[in-house]
Amino acid sequence: MKKLVLIVFLSGLFFASCLKPENQGFQKATITGYDLRMCACCGGWFIDIGKETYRFYELPADSKLDLKTAEFPLKVKVVWRKDKEGCSGDEIIIEKIKER
Repeated sequence: MKKLVLIVFLSGLFFASCLKPENQGFQKATITGYDLRMCACCGGWFIDIGKETYRFYELPADSKLDLKTAEFPLKVKVVWRKDKEGCSGDEIIIEKIKER
């Protein structure tokens, strides 16, 4: 019985460690600026989350941030998910955002 409880407990820890950070509430991020590259899949804004750099095209409708007048780098907190229909694979969709 003790072995079964230990196996279930360790399995739970293993599966909990497999959760992606993008699924866990607000994360610290920095919007570094507009993507000025000239290519078919370019445009939007660059955002650093952890050690990765992503791009997004728009903010949530209820956002109070104005990226046209913002000074970069802009420190924010975001709730996000990968854009499965993205062209280059680095696109995300920001679900919630607020300044830090």
